[in-house]
Amino acid sequence: MATRALGTTVVLAITVATAVITFPTAQASTPAPALATASASPTGAVPAPTPRRDDFNGDGYPDLAFTAPGATVDGKAKAGYVGVVYGSESGLKTSTKQVFTQDSPGIPDTAEAGDAFGSSTVSADLDKDGYSDLVVGAGSEKIGSFEFAGSLTVIWGGAHGLSGGATLLTGKELYDGIGGKTTVGDFNGDGAMDIVTFGMSNTHVLSGPFKRDGGAAAPVREIRDMDDLRYMDVTAGDLNGDGRDDLAGVVHDGDEYDARRILIRNGSDTGLSENYTIVNRSNGFRLQAGETITAGQVNGDKYADLVVGRPVDGYDSDLDTPLAKGGMITYVPGSATGPRGDRAKVFNQDSAGVPGAAESSDGFGASVSIGDMNGDGYGDIAVGVPYEDLGTTKNAGSVLVLPGTASGPTGTGTVGFNQDAANVPGVAETNDEFGAAAKLVDANRDGRTELVVGAPGENTNAGSLWVFPATASGVTAKGSFTFGHGTLGTVATAAELGSSFNR
Repeated sequence: MATRALGTTVVLAITVATAVITFPTAQASTPAPALATASASPTGAVPAPTPRRDDFNGDGYPDLAFTAPGATVDGKAKAGYVGVVYGSESGLKTSTKQVFTQDSPGIPDTAEAGDAFGSSTVSADLDKDGYSDLVVGAGSEKIGSFEFAGSLTVIWGGAHGLSGGATLLTGKELYDGIGGKTTVGDFNGDGAMDIVTFGMSNTHVLSGPFKRDGGAAAPVREIRDMDDLRYMDVTAGDLNGDGRDDLAGVVHDGDEYDARRILIRNGSDTGLSENYTIVNRSNGFRLQAGETITAGQVNGDKYADLVVGRPVDGYDSDLDTPLAKGGMITYVPGSATGPRGDRAKVFNQDSAGVPGAAESSDGFGASVSIGDMNGDGYGDIAVGVPYEDLGTTKNAGSVLVLPGTASGPTGTGTVGFNQDAANVPGVAETNDEFGAAAKLVDANRDGRTELVVGAPGENTNAGSLWVFPATASGVTAKGSFTFGHGTLGTVATAAELGSSFNR
């Protein structure tokens, strides 16, 4: 999913503290198993089990974290906060809300103007205690005299939810941007989760397991990026089925404005490789990438697949042709040799079965997420289109969900949602940017993923969130609900709530 760029609007002050939550006694007992059970696809293929990375209270139900990086905290403009709602047998429950800032009890550091706490959020069990933890980046944080040096903080999971934290890493130079882009994975196959974040010219690898003071299992490893690589987004998954996660990033490289490539660093027994490969298509040219990327199971085999979003109109300099108008997504299946660019599939709003029409500046692919919305064993793809016009309402936004099959995604059967659709709360308004962030999550653990949508532009950049339930037929608007600052108890002005979700 993409993290929405912060605006320049001055925001009002809010004071946010960690909410007190009392969970039922049963939830505070033995933590849920670390591994999620994989279901077989209709072809009999069984994806490799993956660690459950989003269960903060260990009750077996995935939870949801979301960001408001533009929010003012204790009078500090754009200090930012992150929020959490917990999963349950009935799905996400807003009554279990928590809000964290750098001024919350147990959270290190202090909220400062422009920190953008919530620049990135990822979740995983870092200390191997059976509870997932939340890693929060503040990519614009000032460290000492260095502006925009950035920081990375962990908020620890436990039987009663998230509480307390530690600093994992801080930037060392001007514009280092630590925590601006972050991912987690087990890159050496030892069963402990590792963290990757990016600095000015280095890839930083923090090896797990982690201690409660934030200490890593080994000194921070820095991989020097010598090729002028500028990461747009990053993800991790076992792309070649060897039992170790690999790093996949979309990078802007070279001197050409439209150059977007998919970079792969493989995991190994010794960790993430210093060398990287670029994903090519069948003709040997580099596969055109984009600005957003996610990894997950789409076609039901044991290899993680990639989905890349290219939300802006562009130009393919290798083929001397324009790219899809209004944005596109590219599906790249994994294999024993890694991502197969020669088997890539591209979709936009002119693809068969996909609702709407491709129009310049729609932003198709601004956010991407993979999950099984109907329980058929194949991963479906949620695609944000935040700048879609609805009639004369500019940049109202929408989200489309493309079904997965044994041969990858298909446009046939795609469903779409926006604020003017039946049973969807609210009304589409100019610059809502509904779909700037999207996430598929099985919060009630019934084998079907619900759809969560962020609209950070809602109500003049206050932002809000929508939740769509899933049935055997897939995601539906019936029974959907929205929540925002009124529920969270936060001041709304220019907070940009719903800019991103935990990954």
